[in-house]
This record gives sequence, structure tokens and C-alpha cells, in this order.
Amino acid sequence: MYVVTAATADGERAGCLVGFASPCSIHPPRFMAWLSTANHTYRVACRASHLAVHVLRDDQKETAALFGGRTGDDTDKFARVDWRPGEGGAPVLADCRAWLVGEVRERVGGGDHVGFLLAPVEQSPPEPSGTPLLRLGDVTDLRPGRPA
Repeated sequence: MYVVTAATADGERAGCLVGFASPCSIHPPRFMAWLSTANHTYRVACRASHLAVHVLRDDQKETAALFGGRTGDDTDKFARVDWRPGEGGAPVLADCRAWLVGEVRERVGGGDHVGFLLAPVEQSPPEPSGTPLLRLGDVTDLRPGRPA
């Protein structure tokens, strides 16, 4: 599972839990993150130049619940986590397994989700191997903050 975050030039921030994301090109390096069009983060991401994609550890269910179970329409999620602005202002969460910031190169429609094609411009340093990741099966009991 991933947390995708975005910020606009005027400082509006948003972030959500994402299950549809993947590297999609080696040369040039590209990553695709899919956001629900019903999501507050989608609306902010449409106005952002960069998105940050974070990989969660298996012990970060609370972070997953914050970004997946609450809507940014009525919750300032960033008041509850440690973060810093990354390239293009994209919020980078301090406590996650790994992350990348990508410049938005293209948006691709895909039904009720839109794919954001990212060109990586910044990434976390390597972390020791063996750190378990948070996976879809670990969060199937979460109630979404908004229907997809």
C-alpha cells in the first residue's frame, strides 16, 4: 500500500491511501499512481506539479487509517504526521519505509480513477532490507473516508 500526497502552489495539501500504483518504465524511469476521481486528493493533485508516493511498513496501520479512512475535506491529515516539503512542494512523510517525489508528466483516464504518470526527481535513501511492508491484506478492514 502507498500514501500519495500532493500540494498546490498556494499551499493546499492532500494525501490518500492508494492500492493502484506501480513502476511503469525503466528508461526513462516512470511511476504511475492511480487516484479516485471522488477523492479530495485527486482534486488537489490535478493542480499540483509533483506528487510524493510513500511505501508504508507493516506496522503503520495507523498512518494507513489516517490517509485511507479520513477525508481531507474535513481533516487536516498533515497536522497529525511529521512531514516536510519535497521537490515541487509535495509533502514527504518523515516516517515511512521509502518514498519518491515525481513530477507529473501526464494524466490518464481509467474509469473511476485517473493515473498520474510521474518522472521521479527525488527519493528516499536506501533502507536496510527485511523491513516488512504494509500490504492490501493488512488494511481490508478499514472503512474508507469516501466511497471510491
